[in-house]
Amino acid sequence: MFPTDPSPWQASAACVGLSPSVVFARRPKDAAPALRACADCPVRRECETAVAPAESYFDGVCAGRLWRNGRPADSARVAKAVAQAGGRRRG
Repeated sequence: MFPTDPSPWQASAACVGLSPSVVFARRPKDAAPALRACADCPVRRECETAVAPAESYFDGVCAGRLWRNGRPADSARVAKAVAQAGGRRRG
């Protein structure tokens, strides 16, 4: 069973409070709020270590990147979609 209390690094994550549908989004436009949060996040390294997106075939946002099946999505396409998503900050 997984512990219900977040670890200290999780409590410091910039994505705390974002909807799981944003954090685990597969489309850049939908993931934009989580990607923007990651840009200022103090625990990106801890996040990537814990999630291990490449090893877990992760889908969603982790450590400032959008992942699909454990592979980083095209960064140019993601940056364009985030810019077009504009002002939506939290989802």
